[in-house]
Amino acid sequence: MPGATVGTLLREWRQRRRMSQLDLAGEADVSTRHLSFVESGRSLPSREMLMRLAEQLDVPLRERNTLLIAAGYAPLYRERALADPQLAAARRAVDLVLKGHEPYPALAIDRHWTMVAANAALAPLVAAADPELLAPPVNVLRLSMHPRGLAGIVDNWHEWRAHLLARLRRQIEVSGDAALVALLAELEAYPAPAHAEQAARGETDPVVVPLRMRTSHGVLSFFSTTTVFGTPVDITLSELAIEALFPADEATANILRQLADARR
Repeated sequence: MPGATVGTLLREWRQRRRMSQLDLAGEADVSTRHLSFVESGRSLPSREMLMRLAEQLDVPLRERNTLLIAAGYAPLYRERALADPQLAAARRAVDLVLKGHEPYPALAIDRHWTMVAANAALAPLVAAADPELLAPPVNVLRLSMHPRGLAGIVDNWHEWRAHLLARLRRQIEVSGDAALVALLAELEAYPAPAHAEQAARGETDPVVVPLRMRTSHGVLSFFSTTTVFGTPVDITLSELAIEALFPADEATANILRQLADARR
């Protein structure tokens, strides 16, 4: 919220985390009275106290800077481009993970689901999408659910859509990011593809939500994992995630290996 006081921002984060003043004060080792004074604007928190509260509230690094600025302090966390020389080791780690995951698809995304890197195995999966949706910057959720994206080849569209939207809603709840709220509204407005109702009546995986895609190479079935950096102190790294797809059956694994062989 532009122009909001630090007390107002802290109260919003506390309410977003569904914590009472008593709960937060106990976790952060401050008095409830002092916390109440901070939220009402009657007292200004020290930099140390503010960061302790932010830690207990699991406030994203980007928003911790906002809290600091609202309280009159200098921002603590830097935001470097992924190509910045100081992030070279982290970028090499991302590239290593992506390359090492081949012949299976993997990609790296930022906080808004913009693709920042991908391995060679991803290209055959997205080849059917409209080239406009593949022009940088590529939003992975838009690409997955847009009628001119991959929606037409996702066999279990309703199931996969529900899974992606649930992830996005959880991310919004955690971050309060207005850009993600707008993205959610856009995705929810997309119409279902013609095949979706028939696919929705099919069997579902009892263990994980699969991604089943009808491609020219056959039906491919995946499950996914998400990897993030541990204890980042750079905003870019804190918001970076690697989405890796694994074959959910041997037929998919065989097709992916054959595609990899064909690329050599």
